[in-house]
Amino acid sequence: MIEITDLRFRYPEGEFALAIDSLSIAVGERVAVVGPSGSGKTTLLNLIAGITTPAAGLVKTNGVGVSELGDGERRDFRARSIGLVFQEFELLDYLSVLDNVLLPYRISAALELDAAVRDRAERIADEMGIGDKLGRLPDQLSQGERQRLAVSRALLTQPPLLLADEPTGNLDPLNKDRVVDLLLAQVEASGATLVTVTHDHDLLDRFDRVVDFKEFYSVSQTSDTRRQTSDEDGERGEGL
Repeated sequence: MIEITDLRFRYPEGEFALAIDSLSIAVGERVAVVGPSGSGKTTLLNLIAGITTPAAGLVKTNGVGVSELGDGERRDFRARSIGLVFQEFELLDYLSVLDNVLLPYRISAALELDAAVRDRAERIADEMGIGDKLGRLPDQLSQGERQRLAVSRALLTQPPLLLADEPTGNLDPLNKDRVVDLLLAQVEASGATLVTVTHDHDLLDRFDRVVDFKEFYSVSQTSDTRRQTSDEDGERGEGL
């Protein structure tokens, strides 16, 4: 599902740099990515999704060399193939909860909105416990409800790849379990691949593999670059 080789990335400003010699994630695999803030975890999701492109190297996602596509091609590829749970939610405050869930179908011609999609949106929202709030605006929701709205949107397209950035970070234990259960159920039902950035170590035993980014860095970065790594990544990348 994901193949990264000889990747090099650096932000135009600041000292943050990322080097990944090789990283593979298999189809259907459930992978948790852990590590300290600013180590590049969200940047990794950006690169896999084609939101950010590397200075060198290849990122292949679902058989497509996403790092080689143009802007419009990457956008359509994300719409068709990737469900994204953003750490900062990226909700549109002027749209209702339902319209935020349906947003992928509004912004890309690669997807076709029909009655079945609407029904699926309502069902997912109901499973997330926000089915009675579809007419509200995001600023009328709690932080946890906004988080569950973001997850609902990511699941709507039934993508072969789910990328989730701290999907349980604002949730109480009950709703944390609900969100994780629904993400894993989607993976199980469709054979999708799940890559999750998390600081919640209580969740790790539910994944097939854990990538420790600090350890990963020690292999793929020079010592000078490791010393330079700072919160630049968190400031620039942590919202996807």
